[in-house]
Order: sequence, then structure tokens, then C-alpha cells
Amino acid sequence: MITKRPVVAAGFLLPSIVIYGLLLLYPLFSGLWLSLTDSRGGPRSDFVGAEQYVRMASDSEVWRALGVTLAYALIVVVLQNLLGLLFARALYHRPRIRKVVSVLIMLPTLVAPVMASLIFSAIYAPDGALNSLLRALGLDAFTRIWLGDPQTALWAIALVNIWMFAGYSAAIFLAGYLALPGDVLEAADLDGASGWRRFRAIEWPLLAPALTVNITLALIGSLKVFEFPLIMTNGGPAGATTTLTMLIYRKVFGNAGEFAYGITIAVLLLVVVVVCSTAVTAILRRREEGMGI
Repeated sequence: MITKRPVVAAGFLLPSIVIYGLLLLYPLFSGLWLSLTDSRGGPRSDFVGAEQYVRMASDSEVWRALGVTLAYALIVVVLQNLLGLLFARALYHRPRIRKVVSVLIMLPTLVAPVMASLIFSAIYAPDGALNSLLRALGLDAFTRIWLGDPQTALWAIALVNIWMFAGYSAAIFLAGYLALPGDVLEAADLDGASGWRRFRAIEWPLLAPALTVNITLALIGSLKVFEFPLIMTNGGPAGATTTLTMLIYRKVFGNAGEFAYGITIAVLLLVVVVVCSTAVTAILRRREEGMGI
């Protein structure tokens, strides 16, 4: 029963509003204010207006980090959802092993990002498991210094992210598969639709809500990536894996006098996350509406 007394309703909402304000709104507006000052992280600061933003606009280091961040997000979003979809489809059509395999593919999500970074750093080492396997197979020409080569470092880190969360994407897609209307699938069977034709015409359109959720979550998570590049490469080699979060960390905690500038870059990251996630979600929602879902 919904109460008609506004005071009582406000009383129930007040604790949530206070917590929301303290944990989200206050840090948000404090950060916006600090980006307009010359704060060094201490109690004293002077208002400098848009000076930090003007500096950021002409800082090639920031725009390179933004490019690295967007490239990383693109790799993760595409490959993670592709693998998740393949896993989900395979499990949907194999109900006997579905429960066991579903648990197994979710296990990597239980590994802490720091631990995963250390494990894969050892695997990617010049004398690590990956190069040793390639040599054992006679594929010496494919061995690399995976984390030391600017052409492979970002991909190597992205694959760790994908390894950890592809099972999560698969679980969401599998939930979408299990919610497919039985009458539609029966009609498809009667019409002889199978394989690629059935997937393209029936399964893929009906999985639109699951796709929207997966892409949005993967996009937000990958844009904010921090632990993997920090531990595996520390942003190297030659800045090839320096993301915006890495740059923020260096400015705020590593360089004296650049605290406010680091906060300004954090504001940029916030804008990028909000704009990208909102735009992608809006496009995917419109796609759902176009399909009548």
C-alpha cells in the first residue's frame, strides 16, 4: 500500500538520499570545484577558472591516453560479447552440460584483478608459458615480448579482461536464450529454420535486450580499466597502455602540484563514460524498439 502522507514517505526516503548525497553527489561536485582551482591536494587552493581545462585541451598526453582507452574499450566490448554469445548459444543447445559448464566459465570472475594481472604477467613473460608453448609447437616465429611490444601490449591486457568477464557476458546471453518464446522456436522448427538461418532471423533479434545490457556493462567497465595496465605494464611500453585512469593516478598521486589537473582529467573521463554509455544504450534501445521488443 502506498502511503498518502508525504512527510512519512520523505522520512523513509531521507536515509537513502543522505547516503546518495554523501557518497556520490558530494564527491562529484567537489571534484568539479577542484578542477577549477590550483589545488595541490592540501586545504589551500585558489580559483583559476578554466585554466586546467585549457591546459588539458592542448595536452597531447591526455589525448593519446584517451585514444588508448577507447581502443581498449572497443577490443574488450567486441571480443568479450562475441565469446559470451558463442558460449551462451553452445550451452543453450546442450542442456545436459549447461549447469556444470556455466559454473566453470564463471570461475574467472571470482579471481581478483590484481591476481589475474600477476598470473598473466608470468604467462606473457619472454620465458613464460605462452612463448614456451609456441616454441614447443615449432612456432618460434610467433613468440613475442608480449607486454614489451607496443603492438601487442594493449591486446595482451585486453585479453585478460576478456578472460575474466566473458563468462559474465555468457550468463546474461544465456538468460536471454532461456527467455526466448517457446512458440516462436517451435514455429521455426516447423519451418525448417536451423543453424545460421535460425540464429540470424530469430535468436539474434530476440537477444537484443541481453545485448544492450552486455555492451553497456562491458563499455563502462573497460573505459574505467585501471588494475590491469597498472600492474602488467605500468602504462608502457612508450605509453602504449597508458589509459585515462592511469594518467589520473599519476597526476593525482605521482606529480607534486598536479592534483587539480588530475581531477580535471577525471572529469574528462566522467564525460567520456557518460556520453559513450548513454549514446550506445540509446542506439541499442532504439534497435529494440524497431524490432518490437
